[in-house]
Amino acid sequence: MNRLGWIGLGHMGTPMAGNLVKQGNTVTVYNRTVAKTEELVQAGANRSNSPKEVVAQSDITFIMLTDAAAVKAVLTQPDGVLEAVTAGKIIVDMSTISPKDSLAFSQLVAAKGGVYLDAPVSGSVGAAQNSQLVVLVGGDETAKATCQPYFDILGKATIYFGENGKGSAAKLAINLLLAIIGEGFAETVLFAEKLGVAKEQILELISQSAFSNAFFQLKKDMYAREEFPSQFMLELMAKDLGLIKEAVEENAMTLPLASAAERGYKEAKQNGKAKLDVAAIYLELKEKNN
Repeated sequence: MNRLGWIGLGHMGTPMAGNLVKQGNTVTVYNRTVAKTEELVQAGANRSNSPKEVVAQSDITFIMLTDAAAVKAVLTQPDGVLEAVTAGKIIVDMSTISPKDSLAFSQLVAAKGGVYLDAPVSGSVGAAQNSQLVVLVGGDETAKATCQPYFDILGKATIYFGENGKGSAAKLAINLLLAIIGEGFAETVLFAEKLGVAKEQILELISQSAFSNAFFQLKKDMYAREEFPSQFMLELMAKDLGLIKEAVEENAMTLPLASAAERGYKEAKQNGKAKLDVAAIYLELKEKNN
């Protein structure tokens, strides 16, 4: 059995690492805020004092952090990941970052003799808790096969996209669709309300229509109550849309909905909705239309 490491115990990382522990794996955890390791240590994980220590004690190390700057920091800092990477070590970065950053990080790990997979996930906190994530993998296929038993614990499906950077590209693509769909539902509900349709009735109509989906069913009570406890923080969607905007520009594409979504979620973040759920784009639209 491979020894596992986990770096990053936020809203997603804690339940994901916890599921690995529950399945009897040896898991060494690290988080900059040490208190966040306590729950997992009590469940049977081992606490480490640095990213270097995690990698030294693990065959496969998973990283789940907010952005590329945070990933680069744990890789390159004193007592960081790269100081312990040797031949055969696998680093699995499950953070949502740009394809070019994934490629750069894979090269840093490869220079030390290790293997880097970009393996971000589609799904929010509920899916993480219930092992219903979809794992999107780019990188060495043999390393992916080694990690597959652990991906099977973390999620309901794994999709292999090919070389490094492709998993990250797929994650940005699915998050673009999520942003556009979220904006669409919010605009639809608000439009109906402005025309005098009761909110509960338009929500019921969408639920019974061909346009209902899992996202809407998860969020419809939020729209009804106008309360948006975070499953996927709006500020993270704004960050991802910024990455998408960069990729659109780098590839000379014209994507009007992507551009509109990027502006809308960025404004919602700036207007105090950063820590709310991504569905709080509805509140931003409502305020603009009052």
